[in-house]
Amino acid sequence: MTIKAIPAAPADRPRAAASFDVLPQALERWNPAIRAAAEDEPNTISILDPIGYDPWTGEGVTAKRISGILRGMGGADVTVNVNSPGGDMFEGLAIYNLLREYKGSVTIKVLGIAASAASVIAMAGDQVQVARSGFLMIHNCWSWAVGNRHAFREFADTLEPFDQAMADIYAARTGDPIEKMAELMDAESWIGGSAAVEQGFADSLLPSDSVKESAKAGTAAQIAAHRLDVILAKQGMPRSERRSLIQDIKSGTPSAAGGDKPGAVPPDTPSAIAPDLTASLNGAQEILNSLKGA
Repeated sequence: MTIKAIPAAPADRPRAAASFDVLPQALERWNPAIRAAAEDEPNTISILDPIGYDPWTGEGVTAKRISGILRGMGGADVTVNVNSPGGDMFEGLAIYNLLREYKGSVTIKVLGIAASAASVIAMAGDQVQVARSGFLMIHNCWSWAVGNRHAFREFADTLEPFDQAMADIYAARTGDPIEKMAELMDAESWIGGSAAVEQGFADSLLPSDSVKESAKAGTAAQIAAHRLDVILAKQGMPRSERRSLIQDIKSGTPSAAGGDKPGAVPPDTPSAIAPDLTASLNGAQEILNSLKGA
């Protein structure tokens, strides 16, 4: 499929007081265990985590990492396996540009979900294949911000070029008007595998035997951390704070808990967190115990 030239994505990040984040609904529906059936194929890039730098692990799916991998492939054809809930839209657009500019042929395989920033990356393929049970999820930029009313007005204006760039990318892939893509983004649309092919987001469905659910996708502690991450995201806690809190719980840091017992939730939870966060955490005691015991 020949894709028309895409206008350059915005070169600047949003204001320092704001950051992109994973949409909680996407994080909740993401199954990290979904993998390619053949994981040892040559010239393959795996995007199987949230997009952007992960302060918890010190890793993450970043443009810097993808750029390094592509340089090492020397222009050979590449397959990119995707199962990601999205994340940092700036990183997603940067990775998209890297893949579009790559000299070799790029085949994108959506194994599970490609949501938000990951759906933008999926559009970079010369060929895009999606699992019949897979999903693309497209929406407007979703982020966190702090500041007064003037800062928020300016921040909304800062986000608009990113939304326009995404709509243009989807329109270029599907051949539909940008206005239609903007409507789908406004509606936070989940597009199943067959529908993605019918609407032009993908070229074909993946064979059913090309996807598997791996029991080795994560340790018990990692699975528990993911479950807790979903709870915290739904309560309105930014990604960086979620990672920091989970790490503190694992290490049993009393200062992070704000009480005498490691992992205890303080009564004076910071105002940046939803008021009912304490109740949610208390309801996830099994998860906390799993993490503290890891």
